[in-house]
Amino acid sequence: MKPETLSFFERVYDVVRQVPYGRVTNYGAIAKYLGAARSSRLVGYAMNASHTKDVPAHRVVNRNGLLTGKHHFEGTDLMQQLLENEGIVVKDNQIQNLQDVYWNPMEELR
Repeated sequence: MKPETLSFFERVYDVVRQVPYGRVTNYGAIAKYLGAARSSRLVGYAMNASHTKDVPAHRVVNRNGLLTGKHHFEGTDLMQQLLENEGIVVKDNQIQNLQDVYWNPMEELR
């Protein structure tokens, strides 16, 4: 992997570590905050590689609130369980109260 890719991953992890308990953000919002608006897929790759880091990856979902990364967590429903433990309502792999729990790094990390 190129050094600049690893650096980008670390920058993603820094943002995700700041997502508060009981809140979620999405891949595109992180990419936009990092000045790489078209790199939401790369943010997803970073999340896939984050499980050996101290990163609350369960707080990153797709723009519609779908738990698209859930298959990267051990166990079939671990991502959902972690979110529900934080008070987030999930039904059919989708966050139900997305507008209420959405955290936008562009607004929160100025």
